[in-house]
Amino acid sequence: MLKKVSAILLFFLSACQLVQAQTSKRLINNWEFVKQDLGGVWEAVRPVKVGNPEELPFWQKVNLPHCFNATDAVDPDVNYYQGPGWYRTNIEVENPYEKGRTLLHFEGAGQKTAVYIYNIKVAEHVGGYDEWTADITDAVAKFKKTEVFKTQFKGKIPVVIRCDNSRDLEMIPSNLSDFNVYGGIYRYLNLVYTPQLSVDKLFAKASISDVGGYGKLAVTARLTNPDQVKSAQIKIYVTDPNGIGIADFTRDITMFKGDSLLWDWSLRAPKLWSPEVPQQYTVRFEIISNGQKSTITQKVGFRKFEFVKKGPFMLNGKRLLLRGTHRHEDHAGVGAAMTEEMITTEIKLMKEMGVNFIRLGHYQQSRIVLNLCDSLGILVWEEIPWCRGGLGGPTYQAQAKRMLTNMIEQHYNHPSIIIWGLGNENDWPGDFTEFDQEKIRTFMKELNQLSHQLDPSRSIAIRRCDFCRDIVDVYSPSIWAGWYRGYYTEYKDVSLEEFNKSDRFLHVEWGGDSHARRHSENPDNALSKVKKGGGADERAGDASLYGGAARVSKDGDWSESYIANLIDWHLKEQETMPWLSGTAYWPFKDFSTPIRPENPVPYVNQKGVIERDFTKKESFYIFQSYWTTTPMVHLYGHTWPIRWGEPGEEKMVKVYSNCDEAELFVNGKSFGIRKRDSQNFPAAGLRWQVPMNKGTYTFKVVAKKGKVVVTDEITQEYQIEKWDKPAKMTLQKIDEKDGIATIEVKVFDAKNVLCLDAINLVSFGLVGDGELIRDQGTSTGSAKVQLYNGRALIKMKTNNAKSVISVQSKGLPTVFLNQ
Repeated sequence: MLKKVSAILLFFLSACQLVQAQTSKRLINNWEFVKQDLGGVWEAVRPVKVGNPEELPFWQKVNLPHCFNATDAVDPDVNYYQGPGWYRTNIEVENPYEKGRTLLHFEGAGQKTAVYIYNIKVAEHVGGYDEWTADITDAVAKFKKTEVFKTQFKGKIPVVIRCDNSRDLEMIPSNLSDFNVYGGIYRYLNLVYTPQLSVDKLFAKASISDVGGYGKLAVTARLTNPDQVKSAQIKIYVTDPNGIGIADFTRDITMFKGDSLLWDWSLRAPKLWSPEVPQQYTVRFEIISNGQKSTITQKVGFRKFEFVKKGPFMLNGKRLLLRGTHRHEDHAGVGAAMTEEMITTEIKLMKEMGVNFIRLGHYQQSRIVLNLCDSLGILVWEEIPWCRGGLGGPTYQAQAKRMLTNMIEQHYNHPSIIIWGLGNENDWPGDFTEFDQEKIRTFMKELNQLSHQLDPSRSIAIRRCDFCRDIVDVYSPSIWAGWYRGYYTEYKDVSLEEFNKSDRFLHVEWGGDSHARRHSENPDNALSKVKKGGGADERAGDASLYGGAARVSKDGDWSESYIANLIDWHLKEQETMPWLSGTAYWPFKDFSTPIRPENPVPYVNQKGVIERDFTKKESFYIFQSYWTTTPMVHLYGHTWPIRWGEPGEEKMVKVYSNCDEAELFVNGKSFGIRKRDSQNFPAAGLRWQVPMNKGTYTFKVVAKKGKVVVTDEITQEYQIEKWDKPAKMTLQKIDEKDGIATIEVKVFDAKNVLCLDAINLVSFGLVGDGELIRDQGTSTGSAKVQLYNGRALIKMKTNNAKSVISVQSKGLPTVFLNQ
């Protein structure tokens, strides 16, 4: 008992020391920004004279993180901005350490960045996704000796930063990529003070040879020692997942060159990290020299994984089906500049959906993301942005290697990471006059060798580059059954065919687009036009909305109803594929892209299961019904207010649930109990045929799992009147709350019958003192959007003032609403 109390006290004291040693501060407030180039840094720092007409008038106040393209990435009327932008602020710098270093630590800024102290450039970086630091120590010391420091800047240090996301063929990622290459300081920027001798990186390798046996922890450090300090003392503390101190180590050192193995420790039967129980140990490293202490703390996890040759994925000695999705760094209203709160909400939503695996597409992502995956139990494939376009020259290749090295070194300790990705769709030419498969293979081999050299403990993978599949450990081919080619019912056969071509197969990227709030009574109609048995890969031109063979991506209705069937089929098949390592649905959230201007929401890839503002689509609940254990039930159609058909026609009512059984009530009358059977497609057998007539229907489902009861309820109208082509529109306010009004447009034929299959593109406008909430890249936040079942919504800030809202659509009279 005394030993346990002492351990707890040791941990408490260690935590107190860590707080006292904290020398990092996020620089969030008091920034100014201009979205264009300046004549030079002098224009950002020169003295301003009141009334001077030559002073640049366009600086705007912003907070970090900040993205150039927060809204223009999804503005339907412009191409998103690609070019330079400038940031400036004045900061107080008082390093508490004698002979210490003062750093600006960038967690990510796009895509080329230059840092100035006053008018002196102190650092440059190329690459929008890896972390890096600018040492401003000497420049700050020099500036503090100037008269302008005391007079113009009142004892503060002027920091000026130029970011540039201009197009550049000799830089990754390619602008042919299906995502925006954002600009700005779109991740957190930190002011960091370090002692004279400090820790640059800590590599803590946690490993086990056999489940239940001994675990090993090898601690290696890389130090920063610009003044060539000759001696120091290191201390290492380890606490278990319960916060109990279990080990400590002290050593005097005199060698500081390279990466030095400082401690190799073993423990019996460590607590294992897994998606179900993501147990982490804490390693705290201290280095003390000349009375100064530098501290770094890292989390590690003990786990053993294997992609079995010609077999499934194993974690800690047991088969685990990887149930995954993808993430882009992208959100409504902010672009790439997601706050920690936004990121946390997103990753927790993934976990709520049942995800145990995520591929981070297509670049190194924020440390916040990796920390969340560690703590929530989500396995990770992280990759560098060598995406499409082919292979550039020496500058291009050097950047790819540098970003690969940075990614592995910066995220080395995260137990969630099992795969380093080398690229995506590298078989896609276009950026260069030459497309040489052998040169691409040669460079892929170099990246593969570098990855294994930096980290032998993880697997290496690529997606969709068949002529390189033999180079890496794990390969993911292109399989889009039921979307770009083929039927979704061909998914298992096509997957098995691809599985047989590779030693280790993992299927990432499947699914299809769905326009949120659009539903269909006959969603699979487009399949009748599609050739069956012709493969399920994506080929050149398949993403286009025009030309080529019939395919659902071009000829389908883009309804949530179709994607519900496609996802449902894939998930039920995955339960019957014992050789499958896993899959990852593409993607979790809709995201902006420059190459899809004619989508129902312009410039948005709409394959997500949630919208860009975290609004869940129906498909979110289908995944939950297969992948989660906490009892849940969901009636399909929460955003489908009106169904249609013949009088008395039987309509399918679908319920998605992980419960054992469910009972449906229609207007209070029971329609019977159904037992869940994952192989009974669709909806795992939880479906009812309900005869419907004109009127209002309330559907309620009561589902049971053991003694737990969960319910869901929706109300829908049923329309029997048939409609002709659209002839007119109406515009009305349907809700207002806290100064936000919701405006709805509907389309009718000449006889005033609502056109429930209308997909017209409508454009909203406003004159007055209100403000449309537009350029969000969502079904209800876009100034131009295709109708969903003859209607569309947009919100506006009323600002307690008068406005006139308009809606236009080609071939229909424009209508107005006074608000």
